[in-house]
Amino acid sequence: MKRLVWFYRISSVSLFTLSLIVLLGGQGFRINLTPSEPLGLWRIIEPNRPILVGDLIFICPPNTNEMRKARARGYLRFGLCTGWVAPLIKTVVATSGQAIEIADDVRVDGRPLPHSRVARTDGQGREMTPYNGGFVPPGTVFLHSEFPGSFDSRYFGPLPMDGILGLAGEVWTYAP
Repeated sequence: MKRLVWFYRISSVSLFTLSLIVLLGGQGFRINLTPSEPLGLWRIIEPNRPILVGDLIFICPPNTNEMRKARARGYLRFGLCTGWVAPLIKTVVATSGQAIEIADDVRVDGRPLPHSRVARTDGQGREMTPYNGGFVPPGTVFLHSEFPGSFDSRYFGPLPMDGILGLAGEVWTYAP
């Protein structure tokens, strides 16, 4: 009898938790567990204007070989974007037509981007291939996070703007 009671309790808590996650997810809430931005609860906010440099956004990466490799290496978390990856939370640092140079760090239109050192290897010693640089193509954005270990456009280049889910708004977060 005790086992049955525990089974019902665990089932009830699990069902409540799952329902809460589905409800919040449907309202645009997301939980960030990556160190690229503060940990915690975020919300996807529908923009009422074009996306601009400086905007913090949620974006689904395209399902490319490069992104599948990144998922296999553990750089991208499991989620509901195409390819079963979670949306990225990144800052837009360049838009269509802006020049990107990548060497030891990133330069946008000739100006150094703070906190943009390019790693040659990841935390497990595997080689990281930086983006070649060039002009940001129309309909794409170049993304960055100040976290040193972030997997961002330093490595995968500009991403299509049609993957943008919205602006990223902190609800309840913690920056360790």
